[in-house]
Formats: sequence, structure tokens, C-alpha cells
Amino acid sequence: MKISRLTDRLDRMPMLKILVFFAAGIALAGRHELPLCFLAGAFVVTGALALSLRSSAATAAMLLTAGFAAAQLRVPRPTVPRGVHTVYEITVEGFPADRGRYAVADASVAAWRNPADGRWHASDARIRLYADSLAELHAGERIRCRGAVRPFRGGAESYRRLMARRGYAGTLWITERTLLERLPQQHAGLHRRAVERLSRLPMSAGAAAVVEAMAAGERRGVTPCLRTAYSRSGLSHLLAVSGLHTGIVFVLVNLALWWLPLFRRGHLLKNLLAAAAVWLFVAAAGFPSSAVRAAVMCTVLQAALASASEYAGLNALAAAGFGMLVWNPNWLGDISFQLSFVAVAAILAWGVPLCRRCRTRWKAVNVVVDAYLIGFVATAATAPLVSHTFGVVPLAGLAVIRWPLRWPGSSCSAARCGWRLRSVCSPRCSGSSREPPPKGSARWPG
Repeated sequence: MKISRLTDRLDRMPMLKILVFFAAGIALAGRHELPLCFLAGAFVVTGALALSLRSSAATAAMLLTAGFAAAQLRVPRPTVPRGVHTVYEITVEGFPADRGRYAVADASVAAWRNPADGRWHASDARIRLYADSLAELHAGERIRCRGAVRPFRGGAESYRRLMARRGYAGTLWITERTLLERLPQQHAGLHRRAVERLSRLPMSAGAAAVVEAMAAGERRGVTPCLRTAYSRSGLSHLLAVSGLHTGIVFVLVNLALWWLPLFRRGHLLKNLLAAAAVWLFVAAAGFPSSAVRAAVMCTVLQAALASASEYAGLNALAAAGFGMLVWNPNWLGDISFQLSFVAVAAILAWGVPLCRRCRTRWKAVNVVVDAYLIGFVATAATAPLVSHTFGVVPLAGLAVIRWPLRWPGSSCSAARCGWRLRSVCSPRCSGSSREPPPKGSARWPG
């Protein structure tokens, strides 16, 4: 590609340039620290220069400073004491996973009592809660217990940094004796009700674990053996709600509402209902980061379909990434965010043009070829990052990924076919993000 054409393409994707400088500022904040007053002054000065002189360099400096300041303001700091034996008021988040002799669940600390003066202090810290088999845990319940929050010790250093970026202060072990009181449960959220409905379906334990993981993002029943099997086959991304699942919902809803444009202003109602259905699915899955990013892209695509305007996939992806980093700059160092973003960007930049070049006259062949090429591009693009972080590259997925996508009745095939909807590519392209395989004794949250 010529440099002039590359410049023209970048001019049509302003959010991509904004994201690059903002992310660079976040990365610099991870290595250096500057006074907030200096950053505020630098942001004001560079912003004034950018507005008055219309300088690209001043705009880049302003975005760099904004990313630096956002990262410093959102540095995760534990709001609970670590290593101090005291009383905690805890809310169990999600569904506890049974590990045989103990259960593990994500939890949030609402308050803790200072053992020196007996006063209670509010907290918003997240912890990994471990309970023995006698102290039964329930999703959404509030408990008052005695114990000590301790830093993460197992796993690699990268795993401990990942948990810190996700806001986890440490781990807390409780037993039947240290469980002091069970408080009234909170109102059941949409994610919890969705998982409870799925659990009532007549399925085996293995099938229920896969269905809950794929449909509601709940991985409580995913055993290490099942996770390893999916990782080795290159299909571990199916066990977590991601852009693939969001794209499937987007395509199916648009296909189900095809008749609405036949009525007066029905196309507006169709676009509103389709966008609402996508976000409803993401809410039922517990708002995972990859699904949120895909939902943003699907919403932008739906707006483009409604207005008959041009849809730029990379620009929408950059807008979604920028919004997520503004909300939580620590996601930049999250390996799941990195893998998903790199995979989707590679598919939009290389996978879609490659599929167009390999188009044939036979639609059935196109479905198989497109599925294989998209999987190949996503795997190849994320292979360096996966290899560096986990020491594993699921090359077996390149050989098997096309077989489950042959059948027209499969959900994956529906998502692949839906890529041709109005000659745009977001739903399918946002679905090739891969969840990293487990390493050693590290336990991924959720």
C-alpha cells in the first residue's frame, strides 16, 4: 500500500489516532509518575495550543497528557488492610465454583472494622473468597465474617499484576467458625437470573457448564480438564462471552426483525430494538469487557445501517477501545483486552480483505473459506502475544476451526453468514477474540 493511501485511510479514522496517543500516555504512566498539578497544567497548555494553532503535535501532546493523568488517577489502591485479622462485611458476586474441598467466588468488601478502635470503614475492594465445604456460599448473599485479606501468592508475577489491575485486593479464607452472620441478600440481577434459568434446564454437568459459559458468561462449572481441552483445540474463546456471541445475537435479531421496515417508520423501530437486544444480552452476561466492546461496535454499525452512512470498522473499534480506556485505563494491561483487541483489529485490517479476495461463486464454499481465514488471521495475529504471555500457541485450532463451522444450523455459521449483512463486517469480525489458556496454578477470575 502506498504511503499516500495509508494517510488517506488514517484521515478517515480519527478515533484510531486518538486511541494511539491516549494509550501511549497510559503506558508511560505505568513506568513514570508525575505530579497531577503538572499534568493538569500541561493538558491546559497543550489544549490551548491545539485550539489556537490547530497543531497536530499539540493535539497529540494533549492526548498523551490526558492518558497519563487518567492512568494515575485510576491506579488501583486497596481500600482494605492486608494481613490484619478483623471483621468484614462481604457481598458474594456471581456464583461460587465448587472445587471439591472448598468453594471459590468473587466478592466485594462493603466494610471492615478497625480492630484498634472498633469503628467500621467503607470499602469497594474486590477479593477472591475461599470457603471450606461446611461454609456454604450462595450467589448474591451478604455475609459478615472474620479473617484476614492476604495478597495473591500462587501463580506467576504476571497473574498477580493482572489481578491488581482488575481491582482485586487479595484473597480471604473463611470457615464455618469464622462465618459470623448471614445478612439479607441483594436483589438478583439480570446475570444471576439468567444463570438460574439455565441451571434448571435438563442437561448433564459438562453440557451445563458449556451452555452457561457460552450463553451467560458464567464459568463456575468449567473444570480445568474442560478448559485445557478447549485451549488445546484453539476453541477456548467459546467458553467466555465475547464478540463472537454478541455478533451472533446481532445477526439473529436483525434477521428476526426483517419484517418491521414494511411498516411506517418500522426501520427506526427495528434498529432501536436490535441495539437494545444486543445490550440486554451483554447485561445478562455480566458486562464482560470483550462483549461491551463488541456491543459498542454493533451499536455503531446499527446506526450506520439506519442512516445509510459509511461504516468504518477500525474507527468503530478504536472508539470502543478509547471509551473503555477512559472508563478504566488499567484495562490496557489486561491480557484479555489486549488479545481481543489485537484479534479484532487484525480481522478488520487483513481478514476481511483476504476473504474478499478468496470469494468464489459457491456460497457454501465461501462460508467455509471465510471461517477458516478469519480464524487463521486471528490466531496468527495473537500468536506472539499468547506465546510471550502463556508459552502456548493453539495451532491445533487452525486445523479444526473450519469443521464446526460447516453446518448451516450451527450458531457460528450463522454469525459467519451474517457478516455479509449489508456488506459490512462488524458482527463477525468482533467475534474472534480468544481467551488465554490457564497457566500453572493461576486461577482466572470468573
